[in-house]
Amino acid sequence: MSTDPYRLPREVVPQRYELTLEPDLAAGTFRGRENITVDVLAPVTELVCNALDLTVRHAWLLGPDGTRTELAARLEPETERLVLGAPVTVEPGSYTLHVAFAGVLNDKLRGFYRSTYTDDEGEHTIAVTQFEATDARRAFPCWDEPDRKAVFGVTLVVPGDLMALSNGPEVERRVLDDGRHEVRFADTMSMSTYLV
Repeated sequence: MSTDPYRLPREVVPQRYELTLEPDLAAGTFRGRENITVDVLAPVTELVCNALDLTVRHAWLLGPDGTRTELAARLEPETERLVLGAPVTVEPGSYTLHVAFAGVLNDKLRGFYRSTYTDDEGEHTIAVTQFEATDARRAFPCWDEPDRKAVFGVTLVVPGDLMALSNGPEVERRVLDDGRHEVRFADTMSMSTYLV
């Protein structure tokens, strides 16, 4: 495995992210979950991706044979990495990485952040993103390097009176029991994280 502190190891390659984000504008926080289809190219005992200013609540790996492996999450703020340790060696193959996480809608104008605008009805709070060049890792654990392209299927869970936008057209909307809307968008082309 690479020990370069500025580049991620190359043994695990993301193919598709199924990403759900649930912003809470009043609290200034968000929750998220993702299922990432990854190809493991060589035996590994840990999966290493980027994450910054996030709390990982739970992570596990679903193997090609349906075996579920719990992963121990360790955030490394100094290298902006998330290290997911496996209790056994993960052999080459196609897997699904599941991660549940949370974060703060920051005021840094980077990642997933809070902003406001004013109209005739007063001031409104919104959540927006700025992921260039390496700030997607502030919104969700990912392989946040320009050459690590993947397909993104994004779902946003928002109050019903708010607009939700992503890279693709809206393809499905469900009203949840609490009145919020779960808005699913069409998959993107294969692209870098900074374009999400």
